Amino acid sequence: MTYGTFSPLQIGSLKIGLPLLQAPLSGYSDAPMRRLARKFGASFAFCEVFLDQFVINVSKKSKARLYLAVKQTDKPSGAQLMGSSSEEFVPAALKLLECGFDLIDLNFACPVKKVLGRSRGGFLISEPQRAIEIAQNVRNAIPAYVPLTAKLRKGYDDSQQSRLDFYQLLDGLIDAGLNGVAVHGRTVLQRYQGVADWNFLREVKEYVAVKRNRPDFTVIGCGDLFQPQEICQKLLDSGVDGVALARGAIGNPWLFTQTRAAMLAQAIPPMPTLAQQRATIAEHFNAAMELYGHNRAPTVMRKFGVAYSKLHPEQELVRVAFAKCKTPKEWFQILDQFYGSQVDDSYLKYLK
Repeated sequence: MTYGTFSPLQIGSLKIGLPLLQAPLSGYSDAPMRRLARKFGASFAFCEVFLDQFVINVSKKSKARLYLAVKQTDKPSGAQLMGSSSEEFVPAALKLLECGFDLIDLNFACPVKKVLGRSRGGFLISEPQRAIEIAQNVRNAIPAYVPLTAKLRKGYDDSQQSRLDFYQLLDGLIDAGLNGVAVHGRTVLQRYQGVADWNFLREVKEYVAVKRNRPDFTVIGCGDLFQPQEICQKLLDSGVDGVALARGAIGNPWLFTQTRAAMLAQAIPPMPTLAQQRATIAEHFNAAMELYGHNRAPTVMRKFGVAYSKLHPEQELVRVAFAKCKTPKEWFQILDQFYGSQVDDSYLKYLK
């Protein structure tokens, strides 16, 4: 089966379908967000990055175990791990598989200063041999049929040494038996400044497919994916196997619906009406209350409310209202005030 111009995505033994994924987003891609992404068109969704120590230490009686819960309707689902040594990466990966995740992703990309200072995330790009050792040990520990991938950036910085380190790491991951990588087109030190380099992503895919003769090794592109037509164009121009939407999908699950339509050469749905936004925001909030409880859900959802407000014509007023929200009652009062009391779910016709 083909999807218009785009081939179906497969990572190792895992058949995903349309090459449209939700990226792992620290502090955001919890179960409610992932389920909305899947409902609105993402073929696959990653949970937010887990610290290996967190996964190891979570007990079955702890409330934190909810973060690791995978329902059958969530599958297939991916989990991303971050740490600094194999001693903790390996048992954490095994525990995530016990929880029901179908794919493990190793984070060698996070650019947060606190993370780098603890020799985690993007720091490991600057020590490729250490990252390769971690990947080898995880690959040897988990079943061969479980896809194992890694998240990378184009380097630690823009130096020639960093470029050499990137390709040393990429070669090592291929040789270690990983099934693919997701590459963000910025360096670690760039964080989110400047423009993502999709020419580099094209170079990476060509290197993997031609020089390494591994067309089966999946390359996912990340960075600056905000508009459906541009997303499709970047996918075509770079030749990567799929795209993972990150910041562009926070507070805008409709981007998956629009991008899916563009990939299928269908008419792109318009932006949602306020009533349609209300229906989705209310659904998101109710799912958060189910997961976190009525007391904690409003706090967790504030950042999502701020993100949703960007689509509202009175963005600043709505942003401030969501940012101050403390109770479920206040949340729905904001919806009544700014989004109307009538719920319009007609946008769902585009998901059929």
